[in-house]
Amino acid sequence: MKVIAINGSPRKDGNTAMLIETVFTELRQEGIETERVQLGGRKIHGCTACMKCFKSQNKRCAIDNDILNELVARMIEADGIIIGSPTYFANVSSEVKALIDRAGLVAIANGHMLKRKAGAAVVAVRRAGATNVFDAINKFFFINQMIVPGSVYWNLGVGLAENEVKDDAEGLTTMKILGENMAWLLRKLTS
Repeated sequence: MKVIAINGSPRKDGNTAMLIETVFTELRQEGIETERVQLGGRKIHGCTACMKCFKSQNKRCAIDNDILNELVARMIEADGIIIGSPTYFANVSSEVKALIDRAGLVAIANGHMLKRKAGAAVVAVRRAGATNVFDAINKFFFINQMIVPGSVYWNLGVGLAENEVKDDAEGLTTMKILGENMAWLLRKLTS
């Protein structure tokens, strides 16, 4: 079993990455392979609504000069997908929004190819707006017929400065339990 996490923060090792790694710790303890891919700060175009993915149905976006098709291929291979984003103006980062729009459309165009994979949102926030980010990512999972494990609170950690989420005990506990629940779900889905 494998889980890919896409870090939508431009801070490669910032709060979002720290929260993802907390989930990964639990997954690894259960023998699940993990891979974190850096999206934030990398070139990714928004969707142009060309709808070529519906015509080609080749599991790729027609825009082929950025990271998106590489991410889609990794998502197809994975049993579980984590999308992590910081909270920017009460929403996902622009890179995560482009990922959601384009990967979501490619997945739907190809018979809901992410159907029944496990998906989890991981959100870093300074103060407010995190539930909008959580909601945006989960809507991507739900429209793609994915299965979303829960935790004891919304999957978010509070911190502004880089790695400040390490001081958010409740957020880290939420991520730990999310990892436990995702591991349980993945075992059920693959058995």
